[in-house]
Amino acid sequence: MAEEQKAKAKSEQMKGKAKEAAGRAVGNERLTAEGKSDQAKGDARQAKEKTKDVFKH
Repeated sequence: MAEEQKAKAKSEQMKGKAKEAAGRAVGNERLTAEGKSDQAKGDARQAKEKTKDVFKH
């Protein structure tokens, strides 16, 4: 399960980067903001999983 969550975090980060880049390319501020939000969600999920790993070992 932990690996699944780590993969999901990475996926959210990459999706966010793509949305942000697309938003900037076309000048769409909302899309850029959504991209940043997705990246933040991925970062938070990744931090949570890393914390769980620290306490497991």
